[in-house]
Amino acid sequence: MSAIWLAVAGGIIFILGYKYYSKFIAEKIYRLDPNYKTPAHQYKDGVDFVPTNKFVLWGHHFTSVAGAAPIVGPAIAVYWGWLPALLWVLLGTVFAAGVHDFGTLVLSVRNKGQSVGTLANKLIGQRAKILFLFIILLLVLMVNAVFAWVIANLFISFPASVLSVFIQIPLAIWIGYSVYKRKKSMLLPSVIALGVMYLAAIVASYVPALQIDMVRYFGGEGATAFFGLDATAMSFFVWIIVLMVYVYIASTLPVWKLLQPRDYINSHQLIVGLALLYLGLLFTNPDITAPVSNNTADTSWFPLLFITIACGAISGFHGLVASGTSSKQLDKETDARFVGYLGAVGEGSLALIAIIAVITFFPSTAEFSSTYSGFTAANGEGLGVFIQGAGALASGLGIPASVASTIVSVIVVSFAATTLDSSVRLMRYIISELGAEYKVTPLTKTHVATTAAVVSSAALTLIPQGPNGFGSGGYLLWPLFGTSNQLLAGISLLLIAIWLKRQGRNYWPAVIPMAFLMFMTLYAMFLQVMTQWAPWAGESDWLLFIFGAIIFVFALWIMFTAASALMNSNKDRISRSA
Repeated sequence: MSAIWLAVAGGIIFILGYKYYSKFIAEKIYRLDPNYKTPAHQYKDGVDFVPTNKFVLWGHHFTSVAGAAPIVGPAIAVYWGWLPALLWVLLGTVFAAGVHDFGTLVLSVRNKGQSVGTLANKLIGQRAKILFLFIILLLVLMVNAVFAWVIANLFISFPASVLSVFIQIPLAIWIGYSVYKRKKSMLLPSVIALGVMYLAAIVASYVPALQIDMVRYFGGEGATAFFGLDATAMSFFVWIIVLMVYVYIASTLPVWKLLQPRDYINSHQLIVGLALLYLGLLFTNPDITAPVSNNTADTSWFPLLFITIACGAISGFHGLVASGTSSKQLDKETDARFVGYLGAVGEGSLALIAIIAVITFFPSTAEFSSTYSGFTAANGEGLGVFIQGAGALASGLGIPASVASTIVSVIVVSFAATTLDSSVRLMRYIISELGAEYKVTPLTKTHVATTAAVVSSAALTLIPQGPNGFGSGGYLLWPLFGTSNQLLAGISLLLIAIWLKRQGRNYWPAVIPMAFLMFMTLYAMFLQVMTQWAPWAGESDWLLFIFGAIIFVFALWIMFTAASALMNSNKDRISRSA
């Protein structure tokens, strides 16, 4: 069977979902008002609250939520067969992610641009808010540590990509100045910037002198550098420090100076990347060699499929971005459909091509089964198989392998950097909220909160010993990411449902995906905590057991409190009713 048919079917479902279902949600459920004065206008400060063109904002939102996750999750989940992964990506995007991302954006806009953590206080009470903020804080801390680890290692593995990534920063600042000070269009400068970046990547691929190879600077692999660290470990340390300095500056600058123009450039990168892969698919016309389903899997897909594929189907982190940064930049409330729902569709499209790249890479089903011999093997091999599969698709367009790998690295690093500094900005908001809640005044200050976010993220990243060698401390908590992320999405959908019911509107489009997601996620977390990480399990892990148990109890507490609020939500009204 040709994989083109999967792309066609997926594309049709995404188009129909955006054209009809998102329109129904916008007009009948969320009831968007073109005359509503958004927080970007109400609280315009030139730093966080900045009215923004919907195409530019879509670029920020899309690239903030799209990183490695919508690639890695699907590349692992095809272990259970391509059909279960495909169905979850398609149906999850249209009926869950679209409603969630769109809804958290609207909910925040209707409540002064506040984050979902703060809104939990209004909707289900102060105690639930504190518990919710704890889950969010742990989630963004994991994201910060792991994405910093990924970027640093990509810089080490692909030194030809570094120059291109660095060039993007002054280009983005130039674009921001041109657009917001001189009122120029952002489209042409962004396309020019993208061309300059790719030219730098291509030239650096062939000119070693332009490759910022930190390992070589420290004497090469195996050489001892400083403090007893070898050249690779020392290079990793230096890159982490550089990244943390960068995200400190980037997350405190006004959004128009760097974040918006850089993310707009990155949105074009994502479009270019998707175009290369889908056009490559068209020209290579590969057959599907992976099985439709895996009846001999050593680990059941139920319920793990729904936490393995998070980004690309539904992800709680998207709600943090929508309510944390995007809501503060929304020019018109009617733009929320384009930014929120279409952003989810874009990420679903990335997850779809990730599935196709993996299931068409192997010459035969036997070779697929040999590589994906078990769930543990799938976790270890998934990302590498995607990179090779994506390269095979791109080869249909005649792109040299060395150039393709550098460009792909530039794209992945750019997305990861976008997610990283957006996540640090979100962490700063959360720390400030907790500072205000507990009357710790210094934590409400921008630079104090940002310092706390950056230092804690760096400390976790640089823990000497971890499952992936020096500096992989973030991976110590990473097994909690899938369930924590999906719990966040489920709770956010519950908040949307409560808000809709208090407005006297149909809340079932939020309740149905919420109930499904909460059941699957809580069931998966219970299995992990009680059968994998517990002291009585064969391979216990005290760190994951303690944090997992705390999050599980907090989630149950929040869910029961929210369910009570939902049942009694006719008594109160919050914010502005349409």
